[in-house]
Amino acid sequence: MGASAEPTAILSHLHRADGSATFSQNGYTVIGAVNGPIEVQRRDELPEEAAIDAIVRPAAGVGGPRERHLESILQSTLRQIILINNFPRTLIQVTLQISQTPENETVGSKTVQAGSNLPILPALLQTAVLALLSASIPLAMTLTSVILALTSDGTSKTIIQNPTLKELQSADSIHVVAFTSHGDLLVAESEGSFTIQEWDEVYETGKRLCCDEVEKADDDIMQTEGLDGKAGGMKTFLRSILKEKVEADTHWKE
Repeated sequence: MGASAEPTAILSHLHRADGSATFSQNGYTVIGAVNGPIEVQRRDELPEEAAIDAIVRPAAGVGGPRERHLESILQSTLRQIILINNFPRTLIQVTLQISQTPENETVGSKTVQAGSNLPILPALLQTAVLALLSASIPLAMTLTSVILALTSDGTSKTIIQNPTLKELQSADSIHVVAFTSHGDLLVAESEGSFTIQEWDEVYETGKRLCCDEVEKADDDIMQTEGLDGKAGGMKTFLRSILKEKVEADTHWKE
């Protein structure tokens, strides 16, 4: 596919939004914009907390059931990390535009995306968090997310980080997990067939990748591909992006 699994991001590049971010990884690029806290319509007003509106726009065409499902996951997740009690009777709007998808993935194509909402979910989650940070929305915590595929060759199981579409099509199951900056599991979405033991291995692998934990799993039966010996990287990546933004914002002081 030629798509890089290494993440890249830029912050605060949309001038008409309170906060913005563009995040790219594994062939997906998502542009996010945050506006808020802003005035909310009376019917959506919550007396003691802010309302969260998550909008997902596909790369082509209009949104459908797939986008509505992703929006429901995003909305419930963001409500847990935003300090919504700080802004009663207001609205925080998060708009996510999918601008690029992996090769051969088009609307109506018979790829894995036609039957799965999960491959794009980590990119949407990371873009939303980066855009919220760009908008200086107070957060109780941040999060990092990763997608993993579980495959079998008949004798052993393999966990693949950031699988390609071809690897997703041949996988026994696919999993998206997201962990908070405190190391707690926040999102767990899975599709396919797997056992409780296999899920435990997916959980441990996902936590190492999201939280930069270097400990290896005790069970050597499960092999892992794509981990390249580095300490996960997503938490470190998020920290480095924020450090660059702070340095750029305070450059005028020097």
